[in-house]
Amino acid sequence: MTRNPRRGFASDNNAGTHPAILNALCRVNAGHTVAYGDDQYTETALAKFKQHFGDTVAVFFVFNGTAANVLSIKAGARSHQAVICAESAHINQDECGAPENYTGCKLLGVPSPDGRLTPQGIETHLHSFGFEHHVQPQIVSITQATELGTVYHPGEIEAICACAHDHGLLVHMDGARLANAAVFLNTGLKAVTGRLGVDVLSFGGVKNGMMFGEAVVFFNPDLAREFKYIRKQAMQLNSKMRFIAAQFDALLSNDLWRRNAAHANAMAQRLAERVGNLPGVTITQPVEANGVFARLPQRIIAPLQAHTSFYVWDKADNIVRWMTSFDTTAEDIDTFARQVETTLKQLNK
Repeated sequence: MTRNPRRGFASDNNAGTHPAILNALCRVNAGHTVAYGDDQYTETALAKFKQHFGDTVAVFFVFNGTAANVLSIKAGARSHQAVICAESAHINQDECGAPENYTGCKLLGVPSPDGRLTPQGIETHLHSFGFEHHVQPQIVSITQATELGTVYHPGEIEAICACAHDHGLLVHMDGARLANAAVFLNTGLKAVTGRLGVDVLSFGGVKNGMMFGEAVVFFNPDLAREFKYIRKQAMQLNSKMRFIAAQFDALLSNDLWRRNAAHANAMAQRLAERVGNLPGVTITQPVEANGVFARLPQRIIAPLQAHTSFYVWDKADNIVRWMTSFDTTAEDIDTFARQVETTLKQLNK
């Protein structure tokens, strides 16, 4: 029998599934229902999305976050066009080239030390419109919360959307951790997406307690018009759709999305507070969601990883990433913080 891996801070993807979501999966497992989303469970889940994101949204479920991001781009851009994003964006660094391979679009990265795009950064790529030798900018993609754990404030998103729309561009949001950002901002989900001008959203569930499944949410109805064909052609139409729908129904009910994200955020704050003042430890980014980025003495990284799993984010600068989850406990945090302190003392003797 294989033992479960040790709890750690490598990724919120490493966490299990929230009990309420497991219960929802069990409830819809009984009996038969119509396939491909023409069922009561999918209808109920889509109604929950409208409650949170607005009555006019069009929502499509897919299997994973890569598909949600790539197909959002596919819906709004052609292969001679380009997507402007932060250099650190997940679509640029961690999708194995899937956006460019599947859509044909070029990704234009903007240096963003804190993970956030600005209108000024976007404007560096807003040139050569109509010049046939250059790719044509078509989409601005932002990540909320960012890959560096920082959060766009509503005014920042609104300014980006205004900049993009003024130049005829669309705005995509990678919302794999949107729930964590909304909790930090103490706001609802629509208030930091469609209300500010976002055209299409990849809404994440797996990092916030779900087992599998993500959603593509269109605020711009023109982009959604042919998306059912795009999804099918991309092999992302789930025949047993009710098992994704039931999870989102549970996540968007009784504030579960908010409670899960709030706990993960609080655990990240606790970790930063416990280790941030230790000698040799520098927190490199504001802790606004559920990620802590820290610069450590190089010699303690391997011993700490032998004790607890986490990733080195920037090997050249000895920056590591610690991610917390809906099921991270205070004991997890305190045990690891003591290990960091002990390891520092041992190696400084």
